[in-house]
Amino acid sequence: MSTLKLFENNQIRSLWDKEQQAWFFSVIDVVGVLSGSTTPRRYWTDLKRKLTQESGSGQLYEKIVQLKLVAQDGKSRVTDCADTETLLRNFDQVDAFHFCHESKT
Repeated sequence: MSTLKLFENNQIRSLWDKEQQAWFFSVIDVVGVLSGSTTPRRYWTDLKRKLTQESGSGQLYEKIVQLKLVAQDGKSRVTDCADTETLLRNFDQVDAFHFCHESKT
């Protein structure tokens, strides 16, 4: 079941996975909220590249899953999603990356 969660008045798309007994959240939505970026999709692309380079492997991709969530236009689209543990382990760097990313633009 797909739902919207509110975090600091921002909507984060989420989906409950019955098999894994876990919530999965749209990474783009979470990154947008944490970074305050006006282009969260681009921000996620850049952050994903940085995290992959730092880890030297595909560890990040092992934890990111693609799920269909309802987009703002009402259509279901595949998007990168992660569970709570993955978000907490990998996205603590968003603030530091945000500072570097914004200073480049």
